[in-house]
Amino acid sequence: MGFDRAFGEDFIETVFVSEWDAHAQKTYTANFDDDFEISGDITKIDEKDIPAFDICLAGFPCQAFSLAGQRKGFDDDYKGNCRGTLFLDVARICEYHKPKVIFCENVKGLVIHDKGRTFKIICKTFEDLGYKVFYKVLNSKNFGVPQNRERIYIVAFKNDIAPETFTFPEITDDSKRLWDIREENPVPAKYYLSNVYLETLRRHRARHEAKGHGFGYEIRDWSDIAGAIVCGGMGRERNLVIDKTEKELKPTTHIKGEINKEGVRKMTPREWARLQGFPDDFILPLADVHLYKQFGNSVTVNVIEAIATEIKKVLAGR
Repeated sequence: MGFDRAFGEDFIETVFVSEWDAHAQKTYTANFDDDFEISGDITKIDEKDIPAFDICLAGFPCQAFSLAGQRKGFDDDYKGNCRGTLFLDVARICEYHKPKVIFCENVKGLVIHDKGRTFKIICKTFEDLGYKVFYKVLNSKNFGVPQNRERIYIVAFKNDIAPETFTFPEITDDSKRLWDIREENPVPAKYYLSNVYLETLRRHRARHEAKGHGFGYEIRDWSDIAGAIVCGGMGRERNLVIDKTEKELKPTTHIKGEINKEGVRKMTPREWARLQGFPDDFILPLADVHLYKQFGNSVTVNVIEAIATEIKKVLAGR
């Protein structure tokens, strides 16, 4: 979506998609009308069966890199270092197709993961494949969404078109606050915490604070911004809000106790979608549990669009 916006759909076309999560596939197909089927597990797909392409958009987990280099050290190529990771598949596909640009997003900590060796492997792999690598940590809060989300963005240009320098965007809009993404209508009762659960959260945080830990729930002011939304764990509880627009709240799901009287609720999936830069016409076809996971895992569309705009400038001059 970010690249479509930046390049214009008349100038860019998606030719291949790999996604092995069935629920994510459903959300994708509800919103994008491709003339091909979504491919599944990328590790099972031969690179020769992938159509030719100019830009590779890829994401991969960094955890498996902790085992990298145990046998051959960190100066060898990816084939000696990265077996068993999805990064291997990004490398083998790009080695075969030699796209003009490789674009990746990952967690901020990738730079220091495994004492920096993980990131060294990634950069050297791209360089060995014939690419010039640029990277920068950017925060979503500076790109038109009220979310404090720092991520690293990697842009690798093929050597024959690579610029001397690549300018990442810094700030396009840092004015947005939570009230800008708030639901227009009263929110259903299912998003409000029970008084029992709210008290459990408070006791849980108090225990951690007593031990000097910073773990716990957070209630965000509507004039503030959200913390990074993530799937699982305390993802939703760290971005609670107070909303008293609905006066008559009766439980519609089985809860312990009753709905809290303070108006404390979780943000809705639509609010999370807005935190990630998705427009209101983006279809949300699944149950909430899947939507929270998907938006927690997603990139922020606005940030991608801003970077893609700069990539377009480089390609236009080549």
